[in-house]
Amino acid sequence: MTMAPSVSYSITARLDVASHGRAVSEITRAVEHAGGVVTALDVSSGQRGKLRVDVTCAASGTEHAESLVAAMAGISGVSVHKVSDRTFLLHLGGKIEMRSKVPLRNRDDLSMAYTPGVARVSLALAAKPEDARRLTIKRNSVAVVTDGSAVLGLGNLGPYAALPVMEGKAALFKRFAGIDAWPICLDTQDTDEIVRAVQVIAPGFGGINLEDISAPRCFEVERRLRALLDIPVFHDDQHGTAIVVMAALTNALRVVGKELPAVRVAMAGAGAAGTAVLRLLLAAGACDVVVVDDRGAVYRGRPGMNDSLAWIAERTNAAGYSGDLAGATRGADVFIGLSAPGILSSADVKAMNSDAIVFALANPDPEIDPDIAREYAAVVATGRSDYPNQINNVLAFPGVFRGLLDAQSRRITDRMLVAAARALADVVLPDELGPDYIIPSVFHPGVASGVAAAVREVAAESEPAGAAPGE
Repeated sequence: MTMAPSVSYSITARLDVASHGRAVSEITRAVEHAGGVVTALDVSSGQRGKLRVDVTCAASGTEHAESLVAAMAGISGVSVHKVSDRTFLLHLGGKIEMRSKVPLRNRDDLSMAYTPGVARVSLALAAKPEDARRLTIKRNSVAVVTDGSAVLGLGNLGPYAALPVMEGKAALFKRFAGIDAWPICLDTQDTDEIVRAVQVIAPGFGGINLEDISAPRCFEVERRLRALLDIPVFHDDQHGTAIVVMAALTNALRVVGKELPAVRVAMAGAGAAGTAVLRLLLAAGACDVVVVDDRGAVYRGRPGMNDSLAWIAERTNAAGYSGDLAGATRGADVFIGLSAPGILSSADVKAMNSDAIVFALANPDPEIDPDIAREYAAVVATGRSDYPNQINNVLAFPGVFRGLLDAQSRRITDRMLVAAARALADVVLPDELGPDYIIPSVFHPGVASGVAAAVREVAAESEPAGAAPGE
């Protein structure tokens, strides 16, 4: 599947160019002819009749970026001085840092912030641990925990490859909700060790965000931690995705004039995200859903199912369909993909009902090229930032945790997830709603605050601050 040029494959090439009138236009033309997009161009004077030109352009992949450089180098009078990958440059040295909130200007400041003054606060907390939320960073801190077993849509890459993703999550927490989040990348994929590691670090945090842990292990990790801890445990691959998908689908159905209980939904992917989305769909009133994984449709009695698949089979596919994805999408109103690149064809989308909705959410490469899907579908969404209708978890998790932390909640419930999805959908006003705008921008000022308020309200109704888990 050929994707359009993206800023995520953005390069800056520094060129020495012969000084003549057509030099710059020839470079731009060469990049465009090679399928790239010039996003910036800076020209400065050089030496000996040459110009120094910095060309920034977007490519569709690493090999495509190399071909753009080759195209520029092939122009007579052009020599390549150096090439920088802008994404890698952005990550040099990491993306986050810790800063002190209090001044440390003199001995008096040190005596209060650290020894001996800090000892008074430690003794107070030893006598009354519940004051930790008031007197420490716990009130505004979240641990972003992963084992690196399901990094983005790339698979089991391990803790080092997961770290830049977790750094990114921490940066988003801070940017959109003012929350201090800390990347915790565990060098184990043993369920018992993961649970124990999170349990013993939990006192320093007000919430746990599980991230990029593969299914089905992630379900057990979440379940056990929820039972053990007195702070909310949120699995973003499940709950964050489910909130944003439900909000976007709510508005997509409004665009095409259909109701959730009346539509047929075909889902590709029965992992953590797919199961969570399904759970929220069913809670919101979906009645006709078929889920397909890499072995075909999930149905009652299918051999070799684990507990998670058995749960899906009991609640979906009433007709017992046992075929492949193409058959599941035939005559469907909605396709939701949380699986793998390139598994949905244009013929599959064409065979869906009129005014079809296609959510191709595999990341970074979706189940179908969005431009191809648009030929037959009325509404298309992806997980990519370079297409309209991005289903991005950052629309959910900062606001959800802001609400949880503000309410000093000890748990997260399905009612909170539903409330968050409704609040997110309602950020898009009726006169703004359209095929290319079913979900607000992550930079919309009403997103995090609206989601936080909805979560806070449910938390206040269902769980008084300070109540023990299960009370």
